[in-house]
Amino acid sequence: MATFSATGGSSLLGFCTLIFVTVGTQLPFDRLIQALDQWAAQHPEVEIFAQIGEGGRKPKHFKSKEKLSLKEYSEYFEKADLIVAHVGMGTIIAGIENAKPLVLLPRRQSLGEHRSDHQFDTAKSLSKYDAIYIVEDEATLGDTVLAVLRNSAAAQKIKISASPQLLGGIRSFLLDK
Repeated sequence: MATFSATGGSSLLGFCTLIFVTVGTQLPFDRLIQALDQWAAQHPEVEIFAQIGEGGRKPKHFKSKEKLSLKEYSEYFEKADLIVAHVGMGTIIAGIENAKPLVLLPRRQSLGEHRSDHQFDTAKSLSKYDAIYIVEDEATLGDTVLAVLRNSAAAQKIKISASPQLLGGIRSFLLDK
């Protein structure tokens, strides 16, 4: 399971921090992994673990695994202080259910990351919610991650109010597609 770095995050945040990165199960998301890997090189005090997908870019500055079992995924999600991911509905639902702040980077069709740009539409509709932070490109990813981690209200386990109706509506939408 996750282990925290020897420095424990004290120089950056004053407490141990774990970022869990997930790119979903369908496709790797190398642009996200590369941007976070560059950020991690500058912030070795922050522990990061990523599920990178098959054939995905292997990070140099944090641990990763192509696939996780449901149990592993759940354990990392539960222990994480912050989730960084693509704009996938499964991740978003898990973030809401587990009261985790989310930093989300939409995949781009023009870069071959997905079949359409639907993640931008989803991101636009979610950007109004507390604890969901949308970054439009990899250049702003690191600054957003740092800002969220430094915000003590977002860095701690927070309560995201999500009605069963909202979660049920999202599930229905996904199952009907």
